[in-house]
Amino acid sequence: MQKQAHLLTPENLSMLSVIDRTGSLAAAARALNLVPSALTYRLRQLEDGLDALLVQRSSKRSALTPAGLELLRTGEPVLEELDAIARRVKRIATGWEPELVIIADALIDQRVLLELCQTFLALQSPTQLRLEKGTMNGTLESLVTGRADLALGVSSDNAQFAGIQTTPLGQVPFVFAVAPFHPLAVQAASGRVITDGDRAHHLAVAAADSSARRSSNVLGVVAGQPVFTVPDMQSKLEMQLAGVACGFLPLPIARDHLLHGRLVEIPLRQHQRNAKLSAAWREGAATAGQALKWWLKQLQSTKTRRALVGHE
Repeated sequence: MQKQAHLLTPENLSMLSVIDRTGSLAAAARALNLVPSALTYRLRQLEDGLDALLVQRSSKRSALTPAGLELLRTGEPVLEELDAIARRVKRIATGWEPELVIIADALIDQRVLLELCQTFLALQSPTQLRLEKGTMNGTLESLVTGRADLALGVSSDNAQFAGIQTTPLGQVPFVFAVAPFHPLAVQAASGRVITDGDRAHHLAVAAADSSARRSSNVLGVVAGQPVFTVPDMQSKLEMQLAGVACGFLPLPIARDHLLHGRLVEIPLRQHQRNAKLSAAWREGAATAGQALKWWLKQLQSTKTRRALVGHE
């Protein structure tokens, strides 16, 4: 048992992850800067020690067996925890985090966010900054699971987790918009009030939730309406600009297209939508590293918070 535990090292778990990602022992060896024979030897030692075949070899492709996939699935959280420990130790020693990961929802103004990133990078701190995109529940999930240190644009109604602190950013209004040549735009131009029944006959487009536990619920869609789910908000916007589908869009994203006639807003009865957004982080400012403290200080500004949700 002790021998088996000794084999479950971060290096061996990382090796399995690279083999799974590359699909080839030769490619995995190159990625790990090893000669193929050295990687094969390490893999054979691991398999012999665990008495289990972890990788199915073939002349064209190497794939993890069910046992290998299970070891990788259960081992990856261990790697993440070890990495978090190392980051915490370094942060305590220097006061600056080795890396700060910020996940921003698609509703956050990217221009304003990148301006803040540029200001932070100008500090020339030892902290490496990483920016990721999230959608709906996935934004908060990345924070709760430890994959991110600061989440911008989480739903204020869903941010009630133990150990999570929040500050409100503001509200983002949504508009129901279509291309000017979409059938619903033509009906609305004739003075007809668009009903849920009218919408049900036309394809809706929705941005996918980036959460690993994706909900089957789609916001802003009426019963019986066909839905096309796309990977992000930009894809959703493109589909509506093309006149292929209809749907709600955040006003900050739709505003310029509405002003230039590329989209038209369709008034709907009793379908006003507003998203209340917050910033969230796992630790209080008193125990945070210097990088997170800097970002939290920026969020104390009402002007900055409003700008992040498109209310400049």
